[in-house]
Amino acid sequence: MNKNLLFTSLLISSGLLWQSCGSNEQKGTPTQQGEMAVPVSTAVVQKEIVSGTRNYPANVVPLQETEIRAEVTGYITNIYVSDGSYVNKGQRLYEIDRVRYQAAVDQAKANLEIAKANLERVQKDLQRYQTLSDQDAIAKQTLDYAFTDVNNQKAQVQAAEAALTTARTNLQRSVIIAPFSGSVGISQVRNGALVSAGTTLLNTISSTNPIAVEFPISEKDITEFTKLQTGSANTEIYVTLPDGTKYDSPGKISTIDRAVDSQTGTLKVRASFANGNNLLRAGMNATLNVQSRSVTEELVIPYKAIFEQLGTFNVYTVNDSSKVELKQVVLGNKIGEKVVITQGLEIGQKIVVDGTTTLRPGAKITDNTENKK
Repeated sequence: MNKNLLFTSLLISSGLLWQSCGSNEQKGTPTQQGEMAVPVSTAVVQKEIVSGTRNYPANVVPLQETEIRAEVTGYITNIYVSDGSYVNKGQRLYEIDRVRYQAAVDQAKANLEIAKANLERVQKDLQRYQTLSDQDAIAKQTLDYAFTDVNNQKAQVQAAEAALTTARTNLQRSVIIAPFSGSVGISQVRNGALVSAGTTLLNTISSTNPIAVEFPISEKDITEFTKLQTGSANTEIYVTLPDGTKYDSPGKISTIDRAVDSQTGTLKVRASFANGNNLLRAGMNATLNVQSRSVTEELVIPYKAIFEQLGTFNVYTVNDSSKVELKQVVLGNKIGEKVVITQGLEIGQKIVVDGTTTLRPGAKITDNTENKK
């Protein structure tokens, strides 16, 4: 019985083996019958005159801004401008105890006149003592005292002149004037307030027209922005306001900071804008846009055709045998759904746009682009 069972098993195994071999001969392997084609969509590398926009977070800063502080001690006796108003250079802003400082000037003038009169008196005394000394009519010590009196009185005149200069300076500083044209903020003091020299903040003034927009750039972009500063690049610089609207006046790169921040690899750049309507306010958050336009035609492809491997950008090109080849490319500016290719491709080449994830170099493809259309 065991022998019959063993014989039956051998027959079944032989039959299965024969069937399997027959099946392989009937279907064939992919390498024997031909490679399976992968369906993809393609595009052709074209040349276009392109324009692209890059956006940078930015904030508005005045080209000039300074804190206005009291330069003398006293009480605020007059405020000449209203909060937030525009002022011209040299315009009066605040007055601090001007009457008291005017009185100090008058007193210093009087003291100077007294010192001069005393000097004139001792000089005349010296002349008389010199005449008497020539006649040997007075003691030499008396003449020496006369010389000393003259020298002392000359020093008194110099001290009186210095005191007058100080009094005049304080009088001048008792009236605070605008150091440059611009807008003042909300006053930090009111009439009658006691202020101290060098410490009390009165207000802040900042220039408004032109005004600057400051933003950080990568150290990789220094060369490009240097060209923008010299005006050799074909670009437009404009600002998007916080409400999303475009600011009308275009700007220009005015300043590039001296050094790169070693921690972030960025440096600050300033663009200046006309601001006659005062829409751009100091401290405002905005977006700075750099829109570049190529002078000559450049190679462009759909951006979704790009994929990254080991830090490099690649595309699949399609040869005459409908097989794909891996090409490394160098990217330029991204323009909407397209990207500029600076190296790696030629005009007219066919590239794979959709379906790259299922491909390997040398894979055969079928183009479904026409079907999608």
